[in-house]
Amino acid sequence: MFDPSRAQTALEQKRESFTRYFADLGVERQRTETLFEQFRHMTAQEIADRLAEKDNPWPGAEPTDEIDAAKEMCIGFEEQWQNHRDARTWALSVLYKRPSLAVDGSQITPTKDYSVPVGAVQIGWFVNEHLTAQENGTQTYIKDVSFEVLPPAELGEEDDPGDGDFPNWRVNQMRFVRECEKLCELMESYADRPYETRPLCFFDGSFAISFAGQLRPERARPYLRAVEKLLACSQRTEVPLVGFVDSAYSQDLVTLLNNLFGGVIHQSSDARLLEPVLTHWGERSPLFICARSDQLSTKGNANFYREICFTYVNLVTDRPPARVELPRWIYEQGHVDDVLNRVRAECVVGTGYPYVIETADAVAVISQQDRERFYRLFQQFLAKEGIELSMTRKLRSKLVRR
Repeated sequence: MFDPSRAQTALEQKRESFTRYFADLGVERQRTETLFEQFRHMTAQEIADRLAEKDNPWPGAEPTDEIDAAKEMCIGFEEQWQNHRDARTWALSVLYKRPSLAVDGSQITPTKDYSVPVGAVQIGWFVNEHLTAQENGTQTYIKDVSFEVLPPAELGEEDDPGDGDFPNWRVNQMRFVRECEKLCELMESYADRPYETRPLCFFDGSFAISFAGQLRPERARPYLRAVEKLLACSQRTEVPLVGFVDSAYSQDLVTLLNNLFGGVIHQSSDARLLEPVLTHWGERSPLFICARSDQLSTKGNANFYREICFTYVNLVTDRPPARVELPRWIYEQGHVDDVLNRVRAECVVGTGYPYVIETADAVAVISQQDRERFYRLFQQFLAKEGIELSMTRKLRSKLVRR
């Protein structure tokens, strides 16, 4: 039972703490704006020279020559529309005959509510050829899934306190690895096409996997290998790949500012830093090379970070810009503008979020109802093998109440 009056009293008791927090935030915001103002007027060479003086191998981010072409950290977007219909017409012209694809995953983690532990991973993918039905027969897209079960012997130790927030580590790990493997498989299948008709492949998240630094080394390795193989596959096949982060809290540019000016910025994020600069839809920041300082890179386990470039793009006017990552080869071969226009176009079709990722998520998702159906199938399967699956009284009570 929630008592609003007691909650109100509890909030009032902490009023001073909240007031102090926002006062400190205001001071830091002012300090951040001052440092960022200096940064916006630096050239790529000036940034590189100052970083060389600091001699920090992982300064957060490193500049590309796009900074010199940008206007105070903003690269404009020339297209202008009167309404969403015009925007959609532009988007469809950009995407026409140029496939997009995305892979996503969902999982069933083991629970102590059942007597036999079991896990499962479902990987879903969506490929949109962006052709009309007349041009491609009756099917212009592919939606499909794979499903893999983890029996007790493949789950490892459960609820290991050594991994903090990752008690279901084996299932989480398998989902991540299988998503990367499926993307590689799809990229390979399109490698023989001319570049113009190769798909733009979307990875839902960041290639800079700092979270793996919180895991035991032997459990982090599969994540590291998966991303390394994914980036290498994109480069080898020359199939463009992007990592998309809609709500990004990364601090790579913030870390760069702290390294350049000796400032102490804690509360801001790169997206918040760039939000006042990228004021119009489609505008983006210059491209930076990822040089993130975390528990992986500083221990020599994430040298592939420097094979990642990132930019921030205004794709929804009422939220901070999204982080878009791409393998460095795309920048070095001059495909950045083309790739980012395809990202913009997918976001127009998806009304602010890449339609292809949205659809892959819908394909891959396992609902609560799906989980219950899986456990019924699991119970039937075990019964055939002469094994009884029992559930806790608490779970039985929940099912009865529903």
